[in-house]
Amino acid sequence: MTIWITQARITVGMATEMNQEYKLIYPGKEIEEDILTNTCPANFKNVRTFGTPNFLTCKGWVNMLILGDNLSALKSLMGNPGIRGKISLVYIDPPFSTDQEYRGGNSRVATISSSLEDEIAYQDRLVGAEFLEFLRKRLVFLRELLATDGSIYLHIDWKKGHYLKAIMDEIFGEEHFINDIARIKCNPKNFVRPAYGNIKDMILFYSKTDTYIWNEARETMTEEDIQRLFPKIDEDGRRYTTVPLHAPGETRNGPTGQPWKGLKPPKGRHWRTHPDQLTKLDGQGLIEWSETGNPRKIIYADEVLANGKKRQDIWKFKDSPYPSYPTQKNAEMLKVIIEASSNPNDIVLDCFAGSGTTAVCAEELGRRWIAIDNSPWATEATLKRLTLLKRVSAFSLYNATGEPLPETLQKVIQQKCTQGNLF
Repeated sequence: MTIWITQARITVGMATEMNQEYKLIYPGKEIEEDILTNTCPANFKNVRTFGTPNFLTCKGWVNMLILGDNLSALKSLMGNPGIRGKISLVYIDPPFSTDQEYRGGNSRVATISSSLEDEIAYQDRLVGAEFLEFLRKRLVFLRELLATDGSIYLHIDWKKGHYLKAIMDEIFGEEHFINDIARIKCNPKNFVRPAYGNIKDMILFYSKTDTYIWNEARETMTEEDIQRLFPKIDEDGRRYTTVPLHAPGETRNGPTGQPWKGLKPPKGRHWRTHPDQLTKLDGQGLIEWSETGNPRKIIYADEVLANGKKRQDIWKFKDSPYPSYPTQKNAEMLKVIIEASSNPNDIVLDCFAGSGTTAVCAEELGRRWIAIDNSPWATEATLKRLTLLKRVSAFSLYNATGEPLPETLQKVIQQKCTQGNLF
């Protein structure tokens, strides 16, 4: 694979400047317009509908579980005016270009099954430029499906993340890159190889536009957090810390640049709030003065605990060592993503559905959802997990393969029929 990173020159009047946009160039890279135009749509055959009608408040909506190639399925969804431009959140956990075959069996209890007697869950054989273009095509469609306030999370590993960061910059715009989240996925490993142990993967978070859904993501503070972040104790036994009253940047003419109680902000800084507000805080006993006369604002631990602490970009969500599907991701992690970047009744899409964790979490959090996978084994796992929920809103299983359903999947559907999971 040969890849060049290029920068294009833009001529503006008589001046020439370097454009800050850059692209990966590799063999087989198609023009976006050709991808959108030449991709053949899938034919969705409604197999069965499960769940409870009108469980969600969006009248007439039925969630979608689609078995088939996700590229052609995404092209079909583009033709639906109720879906195109209406997706609030995309989460995808695509193949990682491992050049491996993943199997699963009922008797297998480890993450990856290696028994040749077990059924193939999915194959991850695409490598190099072919792998990058495979994902890029799908990202182009996902951008078109996203609402103007939508966002996308791409879950990938450290081997391919840097290439896909450049591709997502190209498709969504570097200005819409929000976070590179490091996700601690497992316990430390002791592999015998000359390298540091790998315990993380990465999640690339992008928005479609400058205005996107964001519900502040916070997490519970531990006792260790409290002792570390609030090391001081006042005479009433309350834990607290102090923070500066000033912030970077000078204010030349405004009140935040003027003296307060005979003190001017340090050089190159300004008061964080109006001096009148500082006087009010001081009167409330919420400013601590050092022996040298330096004022700092007091923040009490018990007042912060109720809202928790702001979630940072390093997450510790370990995957189960005994999943029901080889690539099954941590459900609590998906719930954080769904709650932060969508609202109730919004549509959440996962076109690499795997065992259906995204669909299950979206269902539990009152979101509408679309899940796509080309693996009958994955579709079966998703169907089983959804119908095991105490209450599940209506969803239809679609066959977009053009072939009869595998016998094992037909048996699961028949079993769900006898259990009364249809309507």
